[in-house]
Amino acid sequence: MKKYIAFGATVLVLTTMTPGLAQAQTDPDWTAPVAPFRIADNVYYVGTKGIGVYLIAANHEAILLDGGPEAAAPLIEQNIKALGFKLSDIKIIINTHAHLDHAGGIARLKRDTGATVYASPGDRWALEHGTHDGDTNYPTGHFPPVHVDHVLKDGQSVALGGVRMMATFTPGHTRGCTTWSTQVIAPNRVLNVVFPCSLTIGGNILVGNRRYPGIAGDYERSFALTRAMKADIVLTNHPEMADVLDREARAKAGQANAFVDPQQLGRIAANARAAFEKERAKEMRRKR
Repeated sequence: MKKYIAFGATVLVLTTMTPGLAQAQTDPDWTAPVAPFRIADNVYYVGTKGIGVYLIAANHEAILLDGGPEAAAPLIEQNIKALGFKLSDIKIIINTHAHLDHAGGIARLKRDTGATVYASPGDRWALEHGTHDGDTNYPTGHFPPVHVDHVLKDGQSVALGGVRMMATFTPGHTRGCTTWSTQVIAPNRVLNVVFPCSLTIGGNILVGNRRYPGIAGDYERSFALTRAMKADIVLTNHPEMADVLDREARAKAGQANAFVDPQQLGRIAANARAAFEKERAKEMRRKR
């Protein structure tokens, strides 16, 4: 059993930005297997090569963050078991946002684990209807719908055993985009772990979005909010956005604190804002 091994490095986790779904709906990396691994203390990676899914253990129970695409659910379940957990150990499933690459597997994972699903009010409709919400430059994405058992409030903590995961609403990428954060214990200090929701445009229409007219303002507020957060380790929902798998390789090679980078979240937010401003200006020119 590998479940509860102590880890001596500081950690912060953020799930971040999605590449544009327009070209990525069949990205083979989304269902490419990778071996699961522990990031720090009670935080584990159980996703695929292209999709970050995280397990946060609370003694012999656990919270699962995101569900990957529908086709990746069997791989996620295998990774959970490979770490020494049973599927029934998963008591709570939480989600960063209601897109097919991060929510498509939740229905199966809920069925197979018996877990309770928590989600934001902004994404509840999309999750329960199995469809993306908002005007985009790609065909509407669809995924298996899933019932939301508990609707979150902004700033609410979801607790399991001694673990608390705090929800911060950072809308824009979706109406209910939710950044999650927790803390882990490292030698002589406590580390902030942030799993940010995506800040990328991801194919969203920024100017004249009829189904989501407040999208641009939501993005701007979320850029500022995310950039102000303190994160020692960033774990994103597309691992390449925070070099999660590369950092794991460096950790295995013996690099101490490979996951710790207190400046990373700020860089991610700044880069996302610059891309947003560029795209919004381009859309505004086209509207003239």
